[in-house]
Amino acid sequence: MPSRRSSKPEQLGLSFPVEGLIAGVDEAGRGPLAGPVVAAAVILDDAKRIRGLNDSKQLTALQRERLYDQIRDKALCCAIGEASVEEIDTINILQATLLAMRRAVEGLRLKPAKVLVDGNQLPRLKIHAEAIIGGDATVKCISAASIIAKVHRDRMLLQLHELHPQYGFDAHKGYSTPQHLAALKQHGACAVHRRSFAPVREALGLDRAAG
Repeated sequence: MPSRRSSKPEQLGLSFPVEGLIAGVDEAGRGPLAGPVVAAAVILDDAKRIRGLNDSKQLTALQRERLYDQIRDKALCCAIGEASVEEIDTINILQATLLAMRRAVEGLRLKPAKVLVDGNQLPRLKIHAEAIIGGDATVKCISAASIIAKVHRDRMLLQLHELHPQYGFDAHKGYSTPQHLAALKQHGACAVHRRSFAPVREALGLDRAAG
């Protein structure tokens, strides 16, 4: 049974102490043209230190993979939530991201007393939560969540590459690179492309059809 703790304000960038377990939350995949958006929630164990935690974007792929295994091994618990391409196209990417975050928090085996979310938006939760801009680089549990979400999503895109090799998902992970845009123009969109995103709509001629 994990012990309850009181964290010092300067450790979290907060103005008051927080009693109990704290979960960090972050997402991966808001910007790509294809694939789901993924969020992770992580409750770290203060007794098991993990060196090198940082914003996943500041780490190499090898560093992320190494830290992913350590987080999975040492954290008290972690969970992943996803929002599908269909949900993204239906409710928009912001709402889909918040939905994935909520699913991640609700999937935690242990219930945190507080949730710290990277950014300036909060999902609807029954737990007290705080948004922290730049938290993925300054708050360890959010850094851990950013790594879990990023590695999980990258692995999903590698699987999608096996199904749709013509788009090069293994290289760009669905982001709007020249290679990806060229593939969209040549092959059109597949089932995992976000049709609500402008470059995909343009490749499909949806904007012209609407006009």
